[in-house]
Parts: sequence; C-alpha cells; structure tokens
Amino acid sequence: MTKMTLLTACWNSAGTIGDTLKSVNAQTYADIDHIIIDGASKDDTVKICEDLGQRITKIVSEPDKGIYDAYNKGLTHATGDIIGFINSDDFYCSDTVIQEVMTAFEDSSIDAVHANLVYVDPEDTTKIERHWKSRQITRARLETGFIPAHPTVFLRRSVYEKVGNFDLTYRLAADYEFLLRTFYTHQIPSRHIPQIWVRMRSGGATGGNFQSVMRQNREIRAAQEKHGLQCSPVRFWTTKTSDRLMQRLRGKFVSAPNILAPAG
Repeated sequence: MTKMTLLTACWNSAGTIGDTLKSVNAQTYADIDHIIIDGASKDDTVKICEDLGQRITKIVSEPDKGIYDAYNKGLTHATGDIIGFINSDDFYCSDTVIQEVMTAFEDSSIDAVHANLVYVDPEDTTKIERHWKSRQITRARLETGFIPAHPTVFLRRSVYEKVGNFDLTYRLAADYEFLLRTFYTHQIPSRHIPQIWVRMRSGGATGGNFQSVMRQNREIRAAQEKHGLQCSPVRFWTTKTSDRLMQRLRGKFVSAPNILAPAG
C-alpha cells in the first residue's frame, strides 16, 4: 500500500486542533503517516495531539520561524510517497478524502491532485462562508492569478525533490509562490477532483487585516514577477475581487459533508 504523509503545522492551537486530529483519525485509508510540527506552543496543543492523535507518528515541538519554516521542517520528516498538508484550523469534510486522493494517484501520469475547499465560521464550523471552487490547472488560468487551494493539494514526494521547498522570504505568500513554481515554472501535471475536501476556519495569517492582506498581495505580485508570469495589475485585482465575491455567493448555496461535531 502506498503511504500518505500528512503534515500539520501548529502553534497554540488547543482550541481547534482536536477537529483536525479527529478528521485524520477517521480516514478510511490505512497507511497514513501524520506528523505534527509545533512551534513550541504554550497551551495544551501538544498534549491534545498526544491524547487524540491516533495516526500521529511524530511530534516535533520547538521554536520555528513561522508556518512555512514548519512546513519545510515537516518535509524533512515525511516518509510517504504522497504528501499533503492539513493545518490546525482545518479538517477534512469526509472520512474518504485520503482514499479519494490515493485512488487519483493510481494514474502514474499525474504528480499532483487538488480539489475544492470551503471557509467556515471559526466558532460554528457548520456555517459555510465561502466556497473555493477550483478548476483544472492550466498556464492560461495561472496567468489570471488563479491558484489551487493549498490545503487540498497533494503531491508526490518526487515533486519536492524537483521544485524545492517553501521560500521563507515570502512571509505571507510562500504557499502561493511554491504552487506557482510547481505548476507554472515546472509544469507539474495535475488533476482537479471536483469535490469539497477541506473545511478551513476563516482568518489565518492575514486574518482579514487590511495591511496584512495588502502585504500578501504584494508578495503574490513579486512571486509572479519572479517566475515570469505576465499578469497586469488591473487583471490581477479584477480577478481576485471577482473570485472572492463568487466564493461568497457560492458559499450561500453549497453544502459539504462534515464528519465532526462543531468544536467546543
């Protein structure tokens, strides 16, 4: 059986990581290597992982330089043939997600799969706020500013050996730069699975803060320039704004399976 490594980066995540762990525990796919990279949490995050994490094979708890440093650290411990990330604010929508991922990878012509994601209310995780409906990755779509949702992206280990790890000079958009490098510069073959795989609590690094959002957007524009992607500022902002509006509209009409009770 092909092994899956799931990496979870966390820091002071005692209020949410239980949902993450329960969703990984519930996966029907057997061979899962779940690794926790904790940034020396001051709360009960590590204890919760030790108590609830039935699929956890390693917990690393020590100071780091942020989430992307934790990602890179996790990659050094990964043993699976396929690697995915499930953060401490996120959880899988059903117990068959990893099985669906691994079934897709039975096609040896693809090195990546990705799917859809919904943002949920941080307190009431049954309430969907936005629906990130992804698409098949093409260079033309990437040139409009499109990028797949990182928590739904799974890659073969060989992809990291080819394209490298996360660039820590991007403090808020290293995931965007990594995915752009993967799918635009290296043109890694991918398949979109038209299903909702992940529920993500709203907030995150930018948290809706205007200054953080603007900084993230500047980093995205810098990543595009770095990789020679020609996307005019007007097109970038138009696409980003319209995509966000459509996500909110779709969020009002979509439903997604949920294997967990609301946190609390």
